[in-house]
Amino acid sequence: MVSAPNILAQSEIELIKSRIVADLMSQEVNDDYIDEILKKINPDGSFPGIDYTDLSRTAGFPHRFHNANLLHLSKAFMKESSRYFRDEQVKSAIVKGLSFWLKNDFVGDNWHDNQISTPTYLGDLVLIVGDQLPEIIVDRLQPIIGRAHMNASGARPSGDRIVIAGILAKNLLFRGEDKEFEKIINIIEGELKFATGSRGMQHDYSFHHRVDRVNNTDSYGYGKYANAYGDWSYYVSGTRYAFSKEKINQLVDYYLDGIYKQSVYGIYPDVSVQNRSITIKKPELKPRGTQEIERILASTDYRRVELEEIIRLRKGEIKPGRSFAKFFWQTEHFVFQRPDFYTTVRMFSSRNRNMEVPYNGPGKPTHHRADGTNYLLLKGDEYHNIWPVYDWQKISGTTILQKPELPSPEEIQKDGLTDFVGAVTDGLYGAVTFDFKSPHDPLQAKKSWFFFDEEYVCLGADIKADSKLQVATTLNQSLLRSPVHISEGKNSQLMKHGGRELKGIKWVHHDRVGYVFPEPEKVSLSNQVETGNWASITDQKNISQEEVQEGVFKLWLDHGSKPANATYAYMVVPNVSEQELERSSKDNRSIDILSNTANIQAVHHKRLGISQLSFYHAGELTIDNALTVRLDSPGMVMLKQTAGRLSQLTLADPSRKLSRMLVTVSGQYPGDGDHYRSIVDKQAGSTLFIVDLPVGVYLGKSVVLAVQ
Repeated sequence: MVSAPNILAQSEIELIKSRIVADLMSQEVNDDYIDEILKKINPDGSFPGIDYTDLSRTAGFPHRFHNANLLHLSKAFMKESSRYFRDEQVKSAIVKGLSFWLKNDFVGDNWHDNQISTPTYLGDLVLIVGDQLPEIIVDRLQPIIGRAHMNASGARPSGDRIVIAGILAKNLLFRGEDKEFEKIINIIEGELKFATGSRGMQHDYSFHHRVDRVNNTDSYGYGKYANAYGDWSYYVSGTRYAFSKEKINQLVDYYLDGIYKQSVYGIYPDVSVQNRSITIKKPELKPRGTQEIERILASTDYRRVELEEIIRLRKGEIKPGRSFAKFFWQTEHFVFQRPDFYTTVRMFSSRNRNMEVPYNGPGKPTHHRADGTNYLLLKGDEYHNIWPVYDWQKISGTTILQKPELPSPEEIQKDGLTDFVGAVTDGLYGAVTFDFKSPHDPLQAKKSWFFFDEEYVCLGADIKADSKLQVATTLNQSLLRSPVHISEGKNSQLMKHGGRELKGIKWVHHDRVGYVFPEPEKVSLSNQVETGNWASITDQKNISQEEVQEGVFKLWLDHGSKPANATYAYMVVPNVSEQELERSSKDNRSIDILSNTANIQAVHHKRLGISQLSFYHAGELTIDNALTVRLDSPGMVMLKQTAGRLSQLTLADPSRKLSRMLVTVSGQYPGDGDHYRSIVDKQAGSTLFIVDLPVGVYLGKSVVLAVQ
């Protein structure tokens, strides 16, 4: 006699299995496509057009298309709405195709093919149609599906561990092994945790897939970690295997404070967090789906309003409305959003490497994509599939030595050479600083960005290069989407297509973005059609060599060869018309550049009463007649004044070496707070703030003080 608990367990197992199968069967079957598969399958069970002999890493494992075809057939066989429902010809083709696979047991040179790709296809197939197949076929598939196991080389703590555990869990459901299934579910649940300093989710809600500490939030940390975890939380919800609310709520935090803050308005992918995959052609840009959010909302009401807002944004029901600034201090990545623009700065330091290795071929020209990259997006598609025609040594925001050609792909990933890399932010405004020393070239620069509501300021100083090659700082390189206008301070001029050097330029306008120079500047401008192909930017095989043509807008500053102490200063004004830019540039007195030297880079926004300062060395700076700031160490400071008095003080240590910072400001501000104490010098009319900084996993995070 079967006990009641066992009956309940079995019924819950069947419920979970039914949810997964329903998921797999949710898409409509294209009967015309099924017809094509049936027509082209060979008598031996193989398919034409697949090179079964090439198992190399760069081939992309074309064998996956074999199993994808068989999975399509399986869905048609089990889909009542398909004309191939329970069709014996389809079943025969499935058996024939599986027999061919079993005879050859294709094992690729990339572990991912063997431990994830093949087991996923075959495991899903068995879960859908396994009960209808010859038992001997199903039994012989088990060792191949079983290559997805918890001791597999790919089951490392990070996104792949959840994926491999999920493949195993599905197979255990098919086999009815509920006790082993429970063990694997517990493993999956336990993967949602902070893993700062190693693979996995960091305390700032960025994600590191490898020990190189490269940002993988939008790749492995999204689909293979968060979404895979969310799927399983949905499958087991309402059963004895359900994940704890604590874990699901932590997943919500990771989505909202990590993934969605590294997505354009929470809707579109952000190119700045892409790595080697950037050189793979993407489909038409569309808003991301809502299923991931709907599934976690089935288990929790935590932060529901914010999650539902993302759903409505992705469905186009509302327009973006949130403003924020966030620095991912574990990853050296800064994001800044206003309702009508989204921008980022990507960097690296001695604490993390610059870029992902171009594993398996993609990403071979990405050497400089973390060299202070500053992408700007208003709509989300400004760089979509620009990459085959892209100039990879003129990347938006970067300062790069212009080499005849890039080094080999093996030379892409490098350790950072400086530690003074970071940001200061109160969650709404912020500044970023990058003591940049190129690991590829004899080049260094002090680079800073200062972000406000309607504009941001970009400063560069101490630019040095021991090379006869030219050094360029690129303001932007994006798809050419509108006419380009320039101004020398008088009337604007429409620029014909082409490339040229221009002198005495006050501003440039393209695609509702203005680039303003405090002093008339010599700039290089290109607005013309560029030519390339996808095969040229990857070492993957079977990539199209067809010529691609795209209009490209490119604006840069030429610092010449062997610059000894070059500087630059410009302001970016998003979402502005040419007429608005012309009017505002004539009265650009709300922003003062206080300093742009090797010692201090600083900006003051008069209207907002916000000053942002980056001290590369201890020093002092006068902001206005009423306010002087002195820092006793290197560091970053942001001050907010209200009615002529300091009301907020925000500090950060980009070097991550200090336990406290000492900052002296004009004025008397007695009183202590949670993270500081103040000492008033009445004779000098100043106040010394002794501020305790974050420690441990929070090193590099800002401290925000409300000053009385």
